[in-house]
Amino acid sequence: METDVAGEREETLMRAVVVRDPGGPDALEVIEVPLPVPASSQVRVRVEAAAVNPVDLATRSGALIEAGVMEPREVIGLGWDVAGRIDAVGPGVTTFAPGDPVIGIQDRLEVSLGAYAEYVVLDVGAVAPAPEGLSPVEAATLPLNALTAQQSLDLLELEAGASLLVTGAAGAVGGYAVELAALSGVAVVGVAAERDESFVRKAGARWFVPRTADLSLAVRELVPGGVDAALDAAVLGLPALGAVRNYGGFVSVVGGAAPVPLRGIEVHEQWVAGDGGALRRLASLAATGRLTTRVADTLPLEEAARAHRLLAEGGVRGRLVLVP
Repeated sequence: METDVAGEREETLMRAVVVRDPGGPDALEVIEVPLPVPASSQVRVRVEAAAVNPVDLATRSGALIEAGVMEPREVIGLGWDVAGRIDAVGPGVTTFAPGDPVIGIQDRLEVSLGAYAEYVVLDVGAVAPAPEGLSPVEAATLPLNALTAQQSLDLLELEAGASLLVTGAAGAVGGYAVELAALSGVAVVGVAAERDESFVRKAGARWFVPRTADLSLAVRELVPGGVDAALDAAVLGLPALGAVRNYGGFVSVVGGAAPVPLRGIEVHEQWVAGDGGALRRLASLAATGRLTTRVADTLPLEEAARAHRLLAEGGVRGRLVLVP
């Protein structure tokens, strides 16, 4: 009987990282919960890697609840990015089958389980085939940040030959934005720390500006009159807006951080949304080396709190990735 119970336990429970009382990294708990069951148009993914992002720190601390972006819950799951294999499919799913390697994004804030877990249930529209040739750890760094970059560029609607300022150009979102913009023929001004100039230029930036410079002045010396648009991945706000020409475009990737639309500049706030089709195209670019995935380090699921501390300390290049 004990063997049967143990077997049933192994099949019906899983480990997940959650928050019950928002606060510092120690608020993260590893608990056992029932294995989630995919509903119609959903899939269950056996998690092989889950990236750690700044939004996870904001979720854990309660900042998203305070900002009114997220409702209080007794149990809060964490983790947006996932790479793994399809474990089960819900009714109506025909595009994926058990065993398929995939990447996906958990973009819903009202759920109690995220990607920091052994299994996660995702809407099928937020999943795409994993990029060939990349490990699950590498692939897990792609969904949230690359989709954010692509959807931000989509908002700006820049044509080939246009100019774009990317702040935080050596970061996860900024790095993808530089590469994607350059691939579309846009001339990029990348802003980052001086030590990151080589990476930013290799990513495709035509010009580089150190983040210690007077941003508006430095950019306008390179692009007289100002750039056509700015993608503010570093959340600099007004200094980045000052580098944009009149009636240009501006995208902030953090809710509530967008500056006022001075000089007729069209200002957007980008709220990422799962998009399997776009994710499939981004995975193809990563598989062929045109998007650069960067892994800072890997940690076991039980060390999620340590991962949060490391990310909060700053200076991380690439993504920390949890491996269940």
